[in-house]
Amino acid sequence: MTQTTFKSLLLPSEYLGRKEQLVVSLLFSVLAVSITGLVLYGAYYGGITALLLRSSFFSLVACAAMIFYAAKQRSSLVRGIFYILSLIALIPGPYLWNSYIDIIMRGAMSVPDDIWVFLALVLIVFVFVKMAVGRTLVVLMTVAFAYAYFGYLIPGQYGHGGYDLNRLTSTLLLSTEGVYGVPMGVAVEYIFLFGLFGAILTKIGTGEVFVDIARGLTGRVQGGPGLSAALSSALLGSLNGSAVANVVTTGTFTIPLMKRVGYSPKLAGAIEAAASSAGQIMPPVMGAAAFLMAEMIGITYAEVALAALVPALLYILALMVSVRLEAGRLGLQPDTEAGWQLLKETLKSKSYLLLPLVALVGLMISGKSPTQAAVMGIVVGLVISPWRASTRINWVDLIESCKETLTNTLPIVAAVASAGIVIGVLNLTGMGLMVSGLIIEVGDGNLWGVLLLTALASFILGMGLPTSAAYLLLAVLVAPAMTTLGMETLSAHMFIFYFGLVSAITPPVALAAYAAATISGAEANETAIESMRLGFVKLLIPFLFVTMPGILLIGDSLSITIAIIVATLATVSLSIGFSGWLGSPLSWVKRIGFIAAGILIAWPETATNFSTEIIALRLSGLILLIALGFITSPICKRSKTQIA
Repeated sequence: MTQTTFKSLLLPSEYLGRKEQLVVSLLFSVLAVSITGLVLYGAYYGGITALLLRSSFFSLVACAAMIFYAAKQRSSLVRGIFYILSLIALIPGPYLWNSYIDIIMRGAMSVPDDIWVFLALVLIVFVFVKMAVGRTLVVLMTVAFAYAYFGYLIPGQYGHGGYDLNRLTSTLLLSTEGVYGVPMGVAVEYIFLFGLFGAILTKIGTGEVFVDIARGLTGRVQGGPGLSAALSSALLGSLNGSAVANVVTTGTFTIPLMKRVGYSPKLAGAIEAAASSAGQIMPPVMGAAAFLMAEMIGITYAEVALAALVPALLYILALMVSVRLEAGRLGLQPDTEAGWQLLKETLKSKSYLLLPLVALVGLMISGKSPTQAAVMGIVVGLVISPWRASTRINWVDLIESCKETLTNTLPIVAAVASAGIVIGVLNLTGMGLMVSGLIIEVGDGNLWGVLLLTALASFILGMGLPTSAAYLLLAVLVAPAMTTLGMETLSAHMFIFYFGLVSAITPPVALAAYAAATISGAEANETAIESMRLGFVKLLIPFLFVTMPGILLIGDSLSITIAIIVATLATVSLSIGFSGWLGSPLSWVKRIGFIAAGILIAWPETATNFSTEIIALRLSGLILLIALGFITSPICKRSKTQIA
């Protein structure tokens, strides 16, 4: 192993001495490989009880987290505290393994030893969440515990008899209703596994193939670098499911390329941010919340991924239309280094790097579980790696993939652990059902009122919480209210899912936009505002889930086809209106006309509207779109010139 390779395995830290850094890095690597082994064993062989698998996984991840965050501490005393916490984090998993039969025999009723382990678990979760996610979830957990314990002090329907440590221990530690609930199961069975799949594909160069294919398809078109950035970032993001990670990965190449052909730093960063956020909604991997959604609804992940396909393509279409129109407005040139020749060479020399993805999708379509498909996808990636020297990976690359997956998973595991506590308390006290009733009451029993409240709540929670935590809380608190008012279950959860993701490109959070601004050199808030303008359709698509559930492939073939056509026309019309360019600058009247046409085409059907009225409104929108398109077309302009 060379010195450079050896250094790549070290945890970065400016505060650790050489020996301490070596020991800490070795421990973290061992834990990363151990966690990977546990997850792969559980995915392929199974047979481990859910409570034991999840508790073991969390203990190992929390231990690794304490070591990881210890390396970031300047004070040796604080580092020492984190090292002690790393040992405490290892207690719950082995304890449950050792006591499992006894726990079953006593019906999960707690004993004094259980309570001490529960207190240790709560301590670790609080510290883990504070370091990995921030204070917002810490506050929510504190409120949840206070409500559970002191609920007897609250008068009226929102009060309850109160629950002591024995009951909280039984629910949150000794069962799968708390920390080790369904969300933690999703982290073990799906999120970590698919993260490893994406990390290995990145190592062998599949991401570069996506970039080259996108450049080959769009390079010769005006504004090609912007289009290739939008397409490649969406494709690559479908593997890692993280907007920020995607910006950092592809943005280092696409943003300088866009700037070189004439895009402003602000626009280049905004395009990359908006495109990278598409990865969280693009199958097959999507974001962590998609796996959680499948478990919460009780359907297969393949069904969720299939339902998400059309909305994701609509978002990418809207983004690419906007980028193409912006390129026309700026008079940008194509990418002379790209085109069909690059596409041909890429497919000829590197197409085999797409085989893991083909295997993943093919196996899920054939009926295999996502875990089995992901394991086989990883195996295929490892098998094809040695075919060329440039894609060959060694054992050091494998360890780095395990470490990278673990590092990226830390915030998600912290979020689902804390969400497990909050959801456990909500279910224990019955508060979840009461909140759903309150939402219906505030919305005056009107679905659109509830939708607006939900959109606002999702957006606010998305600003302070990871997507997975925000989704879980809203799925418990809000989704029941939406389904009670007649919304399809899948549509309701997709609605929450989409609005929870919006914060990646909208101020004041806009983490993806800020990451892109760092690379482009533009002002962060300006980049965020521009990315929000380009990605505006992400705010509108969720409402189509209500008016046209066919875009989620719900319903018969005719309704699905009509929904896709209508949604596509509305998306294009709105993109033109917000862009303000169609071969030449559009007046405000024409821009408003295109926006109005898009709204009319997608006009919602409600209980007070008849089908004939909806058809009339949508036809008027289509006629308006055609008329505006003709008026702004070169043919019409030439006719006007000749007449003059």
